[in-house]
Amino acid sequence: MTAAVLNGDFDIDLVYRKRLRRQLHEYTKTAPPHVKAARKMPEGFAQRGDWIEYVITLHGPEPVSEQVSAIDYQHYVDKQLAPVADSIIHFKGTSFDQIINKQLGLFTRLE
Repeated sequence: MTAAVLNGDFDIDLVYRKRLRRQLHEYTKTAPPHVKAARKMPEGFAQRGDWIEYVITLHGPEPVSEQVSAIDYQHYVDKQLAPVADSIIHFKGTSFDQIINKQLGLFTRLE
């Protein structure tokens, strides 16, 4: 599964979708990822109440409609796959990292 994500097989499934609860200029103290993505959209395209669809790229969050950078696949592995996998496989006495490191070790030995 991890290899498929890293290969880009699930790019369409990596899109986050979040609603703007305020106008963009009202986000002053902190800017959540969907706000950062909305600020990269053309002027007037993101208003309060709009749904922002974005992906996490190597240069931060970017709206799907304006994406120019490569997707940060490691973000999705670390923040989406690993927590879910760890919640299940800890009953087997292992962890997501241990499984991934074993697989990567096999891969590097084959090269």
